[in-house]
Parts: sequence; C-alpha cells; structure tokens
Amino acid sequence: MHDAGRPAAPDTPWPADAQEVGRIADAWGVRGWIKVQPYSSDPQALVSARRWFLKSAEATGRPPSAASAPLPRSIDIGQVRPHGDMLVAKPAQSADRSSAEALRGARIFVARSAFPATPDDEYYWVDLIGLAVVNRQGVRLGSVAGLIDTGPQSVLQVRAERPDEIQAECLIPFVSAYVDAVDLERRRITVDWQLDF
Repeated sequence: MHDAGRPAAPDTPWPADAQEVGRIADAWGVRGWIKVQPYSSDPQALVSARRWFLKSAEATGRPPSAASAPLPRSIDIGQVRPHGDMLVAKPAQSADRSSAEALRGARIFVARSAFPATPDDEYYWVDLIGLAVVNRQGVRLGSVAGLIDTGPQSVLQVRAERPDEIQAECLIPFVSAYVDAVDLERRRITVDWQLDF
C-alpha cells in the first residue's frame, strides 16, 4: 500500500485504453473518503473499476498549489457508492482527511477494458465518438464529434470532415427512428437522415 502523497509503484502501467470519466471534487468526511464528480449520468465505469488512474488538475489549466503533493499514478478503490448526483469512494491508499484532500482536483481515468459490458442495443458514448456516420443512400454525413444528453434521449453531434461542405454540423437523435445500425467493428453508424434535414 502506498501513501496518497507518493507516486504509485512504477509497475502500475498507464492503460493504453484509458478514458477520462470524472474528477475528484474534495475530501469527504475524516476517514480518507473522497467525493467524485462523474462525467456521466450513469457512472458504471467508476463504480465497477477497482483501480482508478489519475492525472493532475493542472492539465485543465488550473495553477498548481505550492502545497500540493505529487499524485499517485493510480489508486485502488475499496468502496464506492452514490451520493446525490456524485459518488463517494474510499481509496485504499487514503487513511485520513488530509490524504484525501491531497487528491482534490485530480482527473480520473479508467481503462476502457474495465468498463462493464452493455446490452446489445446500448453503447458507451466514448465508443461512438469518431465513428463515421452514413445515411441509407451511402452518403457520408461526417463523424461523431460528441453527444448531447437531452434527458429523454441522446443526440449525436455529427461534424462534416471538410469545411467547404454546406452543412458543417448536424444533430441526429440517437433513437431507433433515425439510427438503423451501429457497427463498432467497421466504425460506422448508418442513419435515416438527409443532408437537408
């Protein structure tokens, strides 16, 4: 077990498939728990992963604190549970409030391979980003640049690859009425959509 103020052992490799899934907002309580802001409304990757990889908040543009100790490369999670719209977690390396406070602001990454499996008709947003989007006529509309959560449904943000195209971006509801197929292996989504929609 290593202290939260010391780097993780060098034998903890950074996963090639690491995905940013949240950030540590603050310490929670006095026994080393942390409060976590997940980036998804369904943070199953954070809840199920037993090892979280960390990067400092400085990469987000915030200036480093003179008192901050170096972050560990990873932390092992003993317990995690929902707390309102956030999560609270107990890292094995965090014994008290001050060790939990040393993690404040850290960006949390989880190996994509550690994400729980999804049903056949459900997808993680991270798997959809970058996929080509083509309509039934075989016209390439662009690629998925992001998704918007509107509450009842998600919406694909599809950006055209060439700036000279008439429609630089279109928004396509990610529902079966418009999405015919998602092929992760071929990295494409087929939709019932026209350029003039």
